[in-house]
Amino acid sequence: MSEKTQRLEIVTPQRVAYKEDARFVVVPGVEGELGFLPDHAPLVSALKVGVLRVQKDGNTTSVALHGGFVEVRDSRVTVLANAAERSDEIDMSRAEEAKKRAEERLAAKSEDVDTQRAEAALRRALTRLKVSG
Repeated sequence: MSEKTQRLEIVTPQRVAYKEDARFVVVPGVEGELGFLPDHAPLVSALKVGVLRVQKDGNTTSVALHGGFVEVRDSRVTVLANAAERSDEIDMSRAEEAKKRAEERLAAKSEDVDTQRAEAALRRALTRLKVSG
């Protein structure tokens, strides 16, 4: 018996980052992780920076998401993301440098530093490192 699947589509302003069938999808909702199996009840939720996980054929794929929204309906999971990166698209050295810069800005505690922006940059860098590593 074949495994029941649902369609997952991850769309950013620049491109369609992912478009395949999946058995199980987990997204980083603003209130915590949300998991979806085929035939899930309709739902719309905001997303935060974090890791989206896709299970298909016994394998798990991770995607770095940088905020957005998810809509679930009719065995379709549609993610409208500010940005999305698969592990093979992430430059580890660039992510490490971004992490280091953000940590230095936060450690400086200068009035010139936009703390919220530095914290957001750190979250994005850590998410990229988690997905690529």
